[in-house]
Amino acid sequence: MNSTRVFDANVAGGKALGDLPEWDLSDLYPATNAPELKRDLEWLEQECADFAKTYEGKLADLDSAGLLKAVQRYEQIDVIAGRIMSFAGLRYYQITTDSDRAKFMADCQDQITNFTTPLVFYGLEFNRLDDDHLTTLLAANTDLARYKPVFDRMRAMKPYQLSDELEKFLHDQSTVGAAAWNRLFDETMAGLEFDVNGEVLNLEATLNQLTEQDRTKREAATHALAAVFNDNLKLFSRVHNTLAKEKEIEDRWRKMPTPQTARHLANHVEPEVVEALRNAVVAAYPRLSHRYYALKAKWLGLDRMQVWDRNAPLPMESDRVVDWNEARDTVMTAYGEFDPKMADIAKPFFTDGWIDAGVKPGKAPGAFAHPTVTPVHPYVMLNYLGKPRDVMTLAHELGHGVHQVLAAEQGELLSSTPLTLAETASVFGEMLTFRKMLDGAKDQAERKVLLANKVEDMINTVVRQIAFYDFECKLHAARAEGELTPDDINALWMSVQAESLGPVFDFADGYETFWAYIPHFVHSPFYVYAYAFGDGLVNALYAVYQEGDPDFRAKYFDMLRAGGSKHHKELLAPFGLDASDPKFWDKGLSMIEGFIDELEAMEA
Repeated sequence: MNSTRVFDANVAGGKALGDLPEWDLSDLYPATNAPELKRDLEWLEQECADFAKTYEGKLADLDSAGLLKAVQRYEQIDVIAGRIMSFAGLRYYQITTDSDRAKFMADCQDQITNFTTPLVFYGLEFNRLDDDHLTTLLAANTDLARYKPVFDRMRAMKPYQLSDELEKFLHDQSTVGAAAWNRLFDETMAGLEFDVNGEVLNLEATLNQLTEQDRTKREAATHALAAVFNDNLKLFSRVHNTLAKEKEIEDRWRKMPTPQTARHLANHVEPEVVEALRNAVVAAYPRLSHRYYALKAKWLGLDRMQVWDRNAPLPMESDRVVDWNEARDTVMTAYGEFDPKMADIAKPFFTDGWIDAGVKPGKAPGAFAHPTVTPVHPYVMLNYLGKPRDVMTLAHELGHGVHQVLAAEQGELLSSTPLTLAETASVFGEMLTFRKMLDGAKDQAERKVLLANKVEDMINTVVRQIAFYDFECKLHAARAEGELTPDDINALWMSVQAESLGPVFDFADGYETFWAYIPHFVHSPFYVYAYAFGDGLVNALYAVYQEGDPDFRAKYFDMLRAGGSKHHKELLAPFGLDASDPKFWDKGLSMIEGFIDELEAMEA
């Protein structure tokens, strides 16, 4: 078969998307050989050595002013190291197949790992401080007390701390451990080519085919994905086996009770809260995904659904391309109508080179918002293809960006939001944009399409991510018993698919390999439940907003500004919400049910 090589989906889709923005990374550093970068690397090496010389073995002897100075020096080290790695990482994600960019990032990582090895003592020694002594220091100094949430998170790791020597070893070997396997996965994914009806596409453009109106295109793309995943399955299986085993070894040495414990600690969320969320969603599968997909099968005129029909557009859905200017205006209007301040914060993303939107050869797939460091600003990455879903992705990532800008006021150590709360502003931004588009629907058919698309997004965010979480739980439990073959992992994947998607689906041969391309399993084990957490939380928040709380906007901005300085209970209390209440999750899920009720009523 003659193949036409079409990597640039922006070209493949014609010029209908308009002028797509690219990153200007000069706010981090002007270039890889910039004197500012050389200066910061030299400063970092010297400051890390000086910090260790000044404080190692002496933290317990510091008064409150001395400890505050140590914390502030450590925070500045964090800023400079973060700035360097943000620059190197973002350049790499623009073209992951560029060996020079990959080398630059790896060299930066190696240098920073070497420079910061002397700092490993800091967290270990801090956690050995006597509780009463630390309490006295915090009471004596309000500037120091501001960092208490950071100290609480550090000290939550106290029971799982290893010896100083072992912690230094783990720090030193990190670049050839999980980070190296992550890079192998990223570079392999970015380099994959998929032959879809004679066109050779990258991963992002091939996945985009799964939302085509033409069913034969969706089927061809599914088979192309399955074929290439299968050809690389031994490699992906090795990546997952190695990372899961590495995690199991470290967890065992740290005496972590479960593979999920480290993620819950990092998210500052109680295991029982996550379990309540998981159980509420699984119990709701029949009321959510099973019911919706049965409805969708009827719309598509199918008795049975295939996996390539899951994200199919509805038959009455327009296939028009949404150009970049329209997408920008839609999201900015929705943000501005909620509060002009939100649009003001979002504006420089579009005007100052803070968004990289185009699909390009070697560019990392997917979308993200990277906060970089608090003295700079976030950067948003998209692979914009002009689908209505891409407009929602823009709204989502821009929500992250707004959140990160506001949280930066807390400073480097307190700005970072736990994953469970990090999805709040992104999902809320999506909801605002969706409601704006729904209000503007010209007729019942357009309203139906918008509602259906929103339900599908919510199912993908809640049902799919909890199914992914269950898959990961099974994967790590099984790996603890021994090496897993590709067939073993395939079987674990399929064990959660039928349960979550429902009885209307058939699963074509090859679909059992689709676990292979999900990056979260590789980069951030058990990350995925944060999406469901965020969606449920925002649905409950949005209900409070709809009820007309006059102080909602002020409370909402305060919540975003808090960054990582408050626990989820403190953040939700002003809204009268509590995520530790199992009924809380039912409130969020009932919003999805209400949308499905409305869609069913349209059929009557």
